[in-house]
Amino acid sequence: MKRTSINFWVLAAVSVFLFSACEEKKDLAAKLYAELDLTVAPNTLAEKEKEAGWQLLFDGKTTNGWHGYNMQGIPDVWAVENGCIAINGVGGNEEQDIITDKVYRNFAFSVEYKLSKGSNSGIIFQVKEDPKYQFPYETGPEFQLIDDANFEGLQDWQSNGANYAMYPAKSKPGKPAGEWNHLFLVVNGNHVTQMINGVEIVSYEKYSEEWTKLRNSGKWANFPDYGIVDEGHISLQNHGSQLWFRNIKIKQL
Repeated sequence: MKRTSINFWVLAAVSVFLFSACEEKKDLAAKLYAELDLTVAPNTLAEKEKEAGWQLLFDGKTTNGWHGYNMQGIPDVWAVENGCIAINGVGGNEEQDIITDKVYRNFAFSVEYKLSKGSNSGIIFQVKEDPKYQFPYETGPEFQLIDDANFEGLQDWQSNGANYAMYPAKSKPGKPAGEWNHLFLVVNGNHVTQMINGVEIVSYEKYSEEWTKLRNSGKWANFPDYGIVDEGHISLQNHGSQLWFRNIKIKQL
């Protein structure tokens, strides 16, 4: 057999393998989503969720398991009210985010969130906590949460559901401000999947050629440590507006 023929079949086999691996990762996100019981009482685990290995990150009563970024305790802008972790920031202040006490590498994350009119926040993950950083987003990617309908001048990479300043959301399945939405995030190795209300809106491969090009251009060109870690904290962002979070759950993969 000629060398060119061998090379062709080798390349074909590699392509099939890579395609199969990508499809497997997509199937995993769907499988993990199906493990959730979205009808269970707020801040509780259904039996099937317990059996599948899901854990609560918020008990509905305290902020146990969370602390302010680069600080002890919880910043004053955060409070537990009516079974929610609520943020009452004002003036567009970007400081005083809270993060999980633990760090996570491969995981599925589930949370219900409610926006107020004109609000702006996000779920930031793979966060490195270090005094040399002022904000979690200096190291971690952000699942953007924002009231598109009442926020002027947004670009697609800033809109609700986007992987902020990297990947725009492919669709807009979010409900308007004042209604509860469900956010689902899966980090499986270098593959990241973002969903809102059961619809996949972002999917990407960290360290891919596309990811590297986006990371090295635009906003993150000025943040040299963006994406620096694969295992890190998960953050709820304060961006100077009102939001509510509940049913915060995680499964380590």
